[in-house]
Amino acid sequence: MKIKKNPKEDVMVLELSGKIMGGPDYEKFHSEVKALINEGYIDILLDFSKVVWINSTGIGLLITGYHTLKKNGGRMKICSVGPRVESIIMVTQLDRVFDVFEKCEEAVSSFEQD
Repeated sequence: MKIKKNPKEDVMVLELSGKIMGGPDYEKFHSEVKALINEGYIDILLDFSKVVWINSTGIGLLITGYHTLKKNGGRMKICSVGPRVESIIMVTQLDRVFDVFEKCEEAVSSFEQD
């Protein structure tokens, strides 16, 4: 998994790419979330447009990040999910945990409306 940061006003968009599989990705992702909180970014949008696969450990990684943000008064949302990954999100019912948006622009706007 690769992570590219792209700030949009008060929201940090993390453009994820590759496979989200846990293992070394876990520490990389969790360190990034903690660093962003320390920088004052508590609202994070995960752009999944370049994510090709996520496994159960990767799902756990997202849940941990979500709870870390929530404890700090923040929110995590997901946008631009491809069909293959979307089916995994639906089967695991992650769509009940995360707000999932078709377009990233909608998702960024939604942070202001909450």
